[in-house]
Amino acid sequence: MKKRLYLIALTVFAVVCFNSCGGDKDDIPQFPPTPVTAYTVQSAKASYYIEYPGTVVALNEVELRAEVSGYLTNIYFRDGEHVTKGAKLYAVDQQQYKAAYDVAKANYDEANQDYERYEELAKQDAIAKQILEHSEANLKAAESNLTSVETNLRNSIIYAPFDGTIGISQVKLGSAVTAGQTLMNIISSDNPMAVDFAVEETRITSFSRFLNKKSNPDDSTFMLVLPDQTSYPYPGKLILLDRAVDTETGTITARLEFSNKDSMLRPGLTCNVRVLNNDTSKSIIIPYKAVVVQMNEYFVFVINGKKVSQRRIEIGRPLKDKIIVNSGLKPGEQIVVDGVQKLRDNSPVIVTAAGQKSPS
Repeated sequence: MKKRLYLIALTVFAVVCFNSCGGDKDDIPQFPPTPVTAYTVQSAKASYYIEYPGTVVALNEVELRAEVSGYLTNIYFRDGEHVTKGAKLYAVDQQQYKAAYDVAKANYDEANQDYERYEELAKQDAIAKQILEHSEANLKAAESNLTSVETNLRNSIIYAPFDGTIGISQVKLGSAVTAGQTLMNIISSDNPMAVDFAVEETRITSFSRFLNKKSNPDDSTFMLVLPDQTSYPYPGKLILLDRAVDTETGTITARLEFSNKDSMLRPGLTCNVRVLNNDTSKSIIIPYKAVVVQMNEYFVFVINGKKVSQRRIEIGRPLKDKIIVNSGLKPGEQIVVDGVQKLRDNSPVIVTAAGQKSPS
């Protein structure tokens, strides 16, 4: 306790002596200038990617349902394999439909023969007109029935409607299927594939200029990042913008088309769409290390002669080790890029140009 009182008294004595000797603030020791590296603010064309969450979808997808009722007698494919248009996929028991067809064909042939005979007799006025008309009606009914049973017989075999990948079968051999109800499988086109993503309505005009643009293997405007964060090797092209804007989100669905010859894209896969912003206008771009963050606000130190002033800025999109400045700086101004951690507003500095060695 005595030691603390002694130190306080000694401090008070020193202050009194300093004031009595005419000391002022100009005599207080000043910190030496801080060595810093300068960067001259420039405007340049900013090329960068904007990312959107996307979903892979098939350009064509169909549910395969039974078109006739009966028991499943054949499956001609392996689950998940690629099938070609017109390939046999399933067969429903054809016996009943073949028997019905044979009966209908026999009835049609008989009705046709009767009609031809009556037609000749009618030309000779050998029969009443009503007999010919009745025979003609029987022929039309037999023809209609034959067409119906022939369709059933044909539909007892289910064929691939287009080239694509078929999924896991929902029915097994011997299963009973019902016409129009039983879902048997789903087939989807697999090359090319599409990716859907939502675009802000403010960007509709800029996106529209890419619609139906010819494919170019070197065009990197639309690229994909897969779920494992690897880049998809083929570029995409914009093939459509949806018919209307979603009034709740203010976005419109855009669809890209990608080659899928390596079968890397599957329906439902989530990915990130990278869209190249290649605007011809120029932006203020500075090194990101020049930016100081304080209370969620962004500042830089602007060099004014031998001192610096702290200035608030509005930042935009990051570009690797640089960042776009939306407001707060003008081309030609100099800012500190190295040494910012030692500065405060109005600090004295010794400046070297960027790329030069700072004095020690």
